[in-house]
Amino acid sequence: MDLYMMNCELLATCSALGFLEGDTYHKEPDCLESVKDLIRYLRHEDETRDIRQQLGAAQILQNDLVPIIIQYPEDKQLFDAIIRLMVNLTQPALVCFGKLPQDASFRHHFLQIISYLQAYKEAFASEKVFGVLSEKLYDLLQLDWEQRQEEDNLLIERILLLVRNVLHVPADHDEEKNIDDDANIHDRVLWAIHISGMDDLLKFLASSQSDQQWSLHVLEIISLMFRDQNPEQLAATGQTRSAKEHGADMAELELLRQKELAERKGRILQRSSRHSHFGGCYIIQGLKSIGDRDVVLHKGLHNMKNYTHDLGKEVRRVPKRQQRAHDDAGAPRRSALSVRVFLKEFCIDFLENCYNRLMYLVKDHLIREKGQQHDETYYLWAMAFFMAFNRASSFHPQLVSETVAIRTFHFIEQSLTNYYEMMLIDKKEATSWSRRMHLALKAYQELLMTVHEMDHSQEEAVRNSSHILQNNIFYQMEYRELFLTLFRKFDERKQPRSFLKDLVETTHLFLKMLERFCKGRNNVMVQSKKIKQRKKPQSCPATSNMQPKIPEELDEMWPKLVEHLSKFTQGSESLPEDVVPFDAASEVPLEEQRADAMVRIQDSLLAGRAPEALSLLHSAREVWPEGDVFGSPSLAPDEEVELLKHIFFASLPRQAAPETYEPEEAAEEEEITEEELASVRVSEKEFSFLDYVKRFASANVVKVYTLLFKNYQQNSTHTNHCVVKMLHRIAYDLKMEALLFQLSIFCLFNQLFSDPASGAYKELVTFAKYIVGKFCALAYTNKKAYVELLFWKSAAVVREMTVGYCILQEEESSNSRKACQWTEAEEEELRELYYKYKEVEGEDVLNSILAHLRTNNRTRRQVAKQLVRLGLASSMRDFPHERRRTRIVLWTQDQEEELQRLFEEFQSTDDILGNVMRHITAKRSKARIIEKLLNMGLVSDRKELYKKHKRKPRSLGANKNVFPKDFEVPDLDEVNDEDEEEDDLDSEDEVESAWEDGGSDLCNRPLDGWTNKKGAAASDRDYQELIRSLQQEGLSGPLLWLQSCLYRTAGDREEDGCAQPVPLVPLSEENEDAMEHKGFQKLLRHVGIRAPANEQESFWRIPAKLSPEQLRQLAVSIGLQGMADETKEHPPEVLETEEPRRLIPEMEESIQLPLGPKRTHLISSNEHESDSQGSSEEDGPRPAGKRKCLRIEEED
Repeated sequence: MDLYMMNCELLATCSALGFLEGDTYHKEPDCLESVKDLIRYLRHEDETRDIRQQLGAAQILQNDLVPIIIQYPEDKQLFDAIIRLMVNLTQPALVCFGKLPQDASFRHHFLQIISYLQAYKEAFASEKVFGVLSEKLYDLLQLDWEQRQEEDNLLIERILLLVRNVLHVPADHDEEKNIDDDANIHDRVLWAIHISGMDDLLKFLASSQSDQQWSLHVLEIISLMFRDQNPEQLAATGQTRSAKEHGADMAELELLRQKELAERKGRILQRSSRHSHFGGCYIIQGLKSIGDRDVVLHKGLHNMKNYTHDLGKEVRRVPKRQQRAHDDAGAPRRSALSVRVFLKEFCIDFLENCYNRLMYLVKDHLIREKGQQHDETYYLWAMAFFMAFNRASSFHPQLVSETVAIRTFHFIEQSLTNYYEMMLIDKKEATSWSRRMHLALKAYQELLMTVHEMDHSQEEAVRNSSHILQNNIFYQMEYRELFLTLFRKFDERKQPRSFLKDLVETTHLFLKMLERFCKGRNNVMVQSKKIKQRKKPQSCPATSNMQPKIPEELDEMWPKLVEHLSKFTQGSESLPEDVVPFDAASEVPLEEQRADAMVRIQDSLLAGRAPEALSLLHSAREVWPEGDVFGSPSLAPDEEVELLKHIFFASLPRQAAPETYEPEEAAEEEEITEEELASVRVSEKEFSFLDYVKRFASANVVKVYTLLFKNYQQNSTHTNHCVVKMLHRIAYDLKMEALLFQLSIFCLFNQLFSDPASGAYKELVTFAKYIVGKFCALAYTNKKAYVELLFWKSAAVVREMTVGYCILQEEESSNSRKACQWTEAEEEELRELYYKYKEVEGEDVLNSILAHLRTNNRTRRQVAKQLVRLGLASSMRDFPHERRRTRIVLWTQDQEEELQRLFEEFQSTDDILGNVMRHITAKRSKARIIEKLLNMGLVSDRKELYKKHKRKPRSLGANKNVFPKDFEVPDLDEVNDEDEEEDDLDSEDEVESAWEDGGSDLCNRPLDGWTNKKGAAASDRDYQELIRSLQQEGLSGPLLWLQSCLYRTAGDREEDGCAQPVPLVPLSEENEDAMEHKGFQKLLRHVGIRAPANEQESFWRIPAKLSPEQLRQLAVSIGLQGMADETKEHPPEVLETEEPRRLIPEMEESIQLPLGPKRTHLISSNEHESDSQGSSEEDGPRPAGKRKCLRIEEED
């Protein structure tokens, strides 16, 4: 439907409103019903907002609705209906569409509605309209709350929403083209609000106690009124210019004058004395061209300085996601003088009578979540604007006392953190979250400036309040870490330069205040927080970390224990009463914890805790009185000591913690428990200002400052001062000027030196000369300094540059030598311990030696090396690593009955083993449960316990004729699933690792094209072992994904006829984890896939130099290796073919058929029936096996 052709029903409805004759509007009898019909039409408009556009094109609001409310304000029903319709028509375009449309057609409708809204705003720039609205609002506010009806409250809210919508309409700068001190449409609307008295009603609503529900509406309207205003300029309206402002203007004028003179001088130098047709031809000595000769310049000499090899090259296009964020704020504009005077008076009255109360109500609404989403942005804007106005006009801190508090700092800090997290999560709305983050930073900056102004106040009470605020701010760790975090997390693609400018200026102010606060005090104590991970409580009490002791040591310890025990047996000292001999939360039955209690008593004695051991003995005697295992209750004190002696010297069985089966749910619960156990340890420490500044001496922070330094010509004088001050702190105060020795910074210095207006940047030039001088002095002694210019440096590298590389290396080598040196006494002790424990069976020699060495700083590797060095061992292989083994636990009769019951219950399910493991009481490994089921005769083959994979019913007959009829290949998915299950089942019984597996392999021989390389057999063997190890680690799925990517790329390159690098984009979580696996990355490098070249690349890429044949060979090698491993591990079960050794050549031939990008052939073999169409009777019956299929992409 053409939007410019109005719908006939809509046209009839608009015609029934009435007509305008001169300045008089004559309404029709059906005017009210027609207005209601229009509201109904708007409720059912389509996604292009066609009704709204047609009404805007017909100018219904300007020609009908506005004259009706001006001429018929006493008709209550008609007035209410028209206000409802006007609120609907004037709502923002962003609210109509939900978000900014990306489609071109919808973007056109969006812009069209904005143009209609701008026309509506011009119609509201009338004193008559706002006069009627003000009178109606005044009459409603005069009513007491008991007299107000629900319709009255709705009308008040709609009038406020209408004013909000009108002020929200953006200005059309292209159409208006107003200059400073000229009134645009927004100024005319503000002036109409002022003349009608609406501003006084807004101040009344802000200060009224009975109209608190409109506080957020009032704050939003006020923020839109001052949208284009600058608080400092507004405060200076009507005042004479100060000498400081006059000096700043003169400095700016002088800067422009110097630039103009420099440009004029440059134009004079470009004039040549020769004829204008002869530009000249020169040779630039020392600058090589593409060949070995010098560059020939075919231009004038004045162009020689600007010559570069990049001239004439096409500018590289920057991707949209890599482009820098742009500032949304346009050029600053000054409103008409009369409007600024009225707004200044409004601000003064608002601060004196309304600010504190309104901000309190708004903050209460935000905390109680009574407002709408993102209403806190108006609160942040009002805080920054009115506090800046108060500071610039006549500073009275009591007028803004509501927001000058620690709770306000905390609120802004939390908002900044929340906005940053949402900017990372909600990437589509990252610009909006960045804008909100900027608002919060501006509010934080203005809070600091207000506190700083209070610190210089002439009133002592104000200075004391400022001192208390600063003490609380600097004491809390969160406020000190805020700026460091913002600098480290700054992203120029999401955050504009205006945000960086405010961040640098706020950091400068914070450091200035902190330095002044610390200067007059000897020591400043601040809060420090560290996250401490508490140990998870052990669920198994039998596990003990107590090292075994030799009998001689036990004999030495016992007399001391007897002496200590005698004090408690005689009753001279009391025993601890909070000792419990059993674990009530453990799943182990109480009767089976008796041995654990005995072990705990022995551990207490070995640790020297005699009172605890004696108390445990008494408690265990009460819990387990049968058999007098822990002695009878009538034991004498001497007999109790003798019983403890037997326990002390007894060799009690100590068992390791069992390796239980943990499903995914249990692992997630364990992670949540660990997070809950993490506690924050709060402490106090003495604060050092220099140590705090050192944390800014980082390459990440300096990079951010360099970004702002590049715009020194557009920056204000104060901004450039803040940048140089921070760099000066790093270079001069911290003596880390080498951190600024970077080529990009030196290029900025060169640009600054050659700037014609460099005289206006004296501070920058002085600092640049200081840094360059320091570099020249360092380069005289350190010739590598020129190479270091190419890299950003850390604090350690800066120290190496200044102190010396060899000195630090000597210090490190001396420290390492000290740590590895063995004295003669230590070597003699090592020999004795080795001879003592080398013949002990069941004990690891190195562990026993480490447990009894006098020095505790030796590692297992150091001890083994020293034994080899002393000739006590032939090599390091004599000391293999410890291998964790599963503790064998016997099955009780109840557990066997439970296992049989669970098996019968889940026998008909698809995953028998998984359901049994989830519901069994005593958790055991898969291998133990399968072994028990086989022994009990419940299953005859472990394959019956495999998880059954449901296949989609597909017809495979269409592809049977593509391959030979006797060709039978297993399904890669199924083979890999079985491989993973077999690895799971046997993982706890295997001791040999995957890297030590030997034997023949079906894929041991290299593929065609690789046999001519030197050492191809060894390389291929490593390659096969790498694939085998990845499959055993459960990466069969990613290997199949890699294989399919290689096939797809080969088909695409054959079809297109050209080759380009193709990125490997993992779309599943399993593939993403595999791309970060070191073994998988090693496989990618082995097959020739290129890693990300720089920070702009995120994915691995298949290089363009690989031909389709090479890609298919690589894919075949990955697939064949997986099936070869299955053939080797399970020859009778997985691959049941008559000629298994002929499988690989047939596969190679079949796979190398013409391939295509979007066609899939399925090689199939039926499980229990022969193929009647593809095989003859002479072939004989096929062996029974699972249904297998191999998906191979082929080319049409």
